[in-house]
Amino acid sequence: MYTDQTMLESIRRVEAARAENVKLDPRRMTAEEKDQLLKAYHPDYRADQFTQLAMGPNKGGKVPLELAALLQAHSRIAGMQLDLSHPDYDVDVLVIGGGGAGTSAAIEADNAGAKVMLVTKLRMGDANTMMAEGGIQAADKPNDSPAQHFLDAYGGGHFAAQKDLLYKLVTEAPDAIKWLSDLGVEFDKAPDGTMITTHGGGTSRKRMHAAKDYSGAEIMRTLRDEVLNREIPVVDFTAAIELIKDENGRCAGAVLKNMETGELLIARARTVVIATGGAGRLHYQGFPTSNHYGATADGLILGYRAGAELLYPDTLQYHPTGAAFPAQIFGALVTEKVRSLGAMLINVHGEAFMNPLETRDVAAASIIRECSDRHNGVKTPAGYAVWLDTPMIEIKNGPGTIEKRIPAMLRMFGKYGIDLRTEPILVYPTLHYQNGGLKITSDGQSMVENLFVAGEAVGGIHGRNRLMGNSLLDIIVFGRNAGRSAAARSREVAMGKLTLAHVDAFEKELAEAGIVTDAVSPKLLPDYTRKV
Repeated sequence: MYTDQTMLESIRRVEAARAENVKLDPRRMTAEEKDQLLKAYHPDYRADQFTQLAMGPNKGGKVPLELAALLQAHSRIAGMQLDLSHPDYDVDVLVIGGGGAGTSAAIEADNAGAKVMLVTKLRMGDANTMMAEGGIQAADKPNDSPAQHFLDAYGGGHFAAQKDLLYKLVTEAPDAIKWLSDLGVEFDKAPDGTMITTHGGGTSRKRMHAAKDYSGAEIMRTLRDEVLNREIPVVDFTAAIELIKDENGRCAGAVLKNMETGELLIARARTVVIATGGAGRLHYQGFPTSNHYGATADGLILGYRAGAELLYPDTLQYHPTGAAFPAQIFGALVTEKVRSLGAMLINVHGEAFMNPLETRDVAAASIIRECSDRHNGVKTPAGYAVWLDTPMIEIKNGPGTIEKRIPAMLRMFGKYGIDLRTEPILVYPTLHYQNGGLKITSDGQSMVENLFVAGEAVGGIHGRNRLMGNSLLDIIVFGRNAGRSAAARSREVAMGKLTLAHVDAFEKELAEAGIVTDAVSPKLLPDYTRKV
C-alpha cells in the first residue's frame, strides 16, 4: 500500500498522463544510442567492479570482484587425505544440480540406458527454473522461423554468441516445446488448441510460450515428476565441493558434502554434468537479486579449478524490472511479460522514457540513467525507482487480462495492498542472470574431458546479453544435449585411478601467483549474518 506523499503525488501524475501515454509507441534506440547508453550506465561497464585473474585457464581475463575472490580461493578439501578407492556411489553419469537443466540431463541420460544419479545441495526444484515467469521462446508458428529467432538472439547478445551453440538453441527449440508438452507441461492455449504466443524484449515475432506467469514452475513440476517416476536416484541436501579426475586428467566424479551433517562422500562417475545454475546470491556490486537461495556460482568454481575455461565471465544480466517496493519483496522478479502485455516504464513526472520492449540490458541501463543523472526516479526507502504502469494492460487488452495472464504478479503485490489493475508498481534493476560461464563444445563438453555443462553455468549461448525466454529454452535444449552426450560417452570410458592431484596443483598455483586469502570455495550458500 502506498502511503508516502511523494509516491502518491507521483502516482497522480502517472494517472493524469496515462490516457496519452497509452497511445505512445516510443521509437527504438539506434545501435549507436544503445552502445553509448550501455557504456555510461550498465553495471558491466563499471571498471572499478572488475579485476584480472592472476591464475588458472583464464589468467589475465576480466571477472567481477566477487567471482574472482571465489575462483582464486582455497579448495574446501585442501590438505585433506581422502580415500578415493572405495567410493560411496558409482554411476555412469553424475548430474550436479536439480533445476531444469539437471533434470533434463538426468531424464535423457536415463532414457539412453545410463546409470544416472542426480545430486543437489538443496532439493530438486530449488532452482532459478522454478522462479522463471515470462515464458520460453520457440519459432514454431507459420510467420516465424529458427533463422529469424537466431537473428534476434544474435543481435540481442551483441553478436558475441557462439554461433554453433545459438544455432543448436534455435533449431531445437520447436522440438523442446513438443517434448515438454508431451511430458505434460500445460502451456497457455487458445480455445482451438493453438498455443498462445507473445512478444518479448528484442523479439521480432510472437514466439513466447507461457503457462500464465508460472512458466518455470510448471516446467519444473513436470520435469521433477518425470525424474521421480523414472526412479532416478536423487541425493538432495548434498553439495558437490570438488571434482575428481582420473590419472589421465579426465573428469571421473566428485567429492560431495552432506549439507546437514557435514559428511564427505565420494561419487565415482564415468561422466559428470555440471548444471548448478547462476550466481545471483553473490550480489555483484551490491545489487538485489531475483535468484534462488543456492545461486552462488558453484559450477564455475568447480569447473575452473579442474581446468575448464570460462567464457564471458565479465557479463551479467540485470533484469530491468525487479520489485523496488515494498521492502518485503525487494529485488523479486517482475516478469518481462508485464511489459509485453502493454505496461510502460514511467518516470516520477509521468513521462514514458523508453520503448517497453527494448532488450533487457538497454532497459536496465535506461532505468539506471533515469534514477541517477536525470534525477527522474521515485524516492523509495531503498533508493530510487521508476513506475511500471500496469493499469495500461487492461486498458489495452480488456478487463480481466491481469488476473488471467499474470496471476502470480497480481497476488505478489496484492499481499501488500497494491492492486496492479488500478495502481502502478515501482521497479529497479535486479541481478538476474549469469551470461558468462564454462565454455562448451556443441555436444555440451567443457575443456575438461568427460565434464559436460548445461544451463546457466554455460557461457556463450547468449553472447553478452540474453533475450527473455531463451533461458528456459537453453536449460531444456542443452540439458537434454548434455544428458545424451554424457550417456553416450560413458559407454566408451575406461576409467583410470581416481585422483585429486589437480587440487594440489591449484593450491600451488595460488601460492606462486602470490594470492593470500582465507577464502574457501565453492561458497555453497550466501551469508546474510548481520555484522556487528
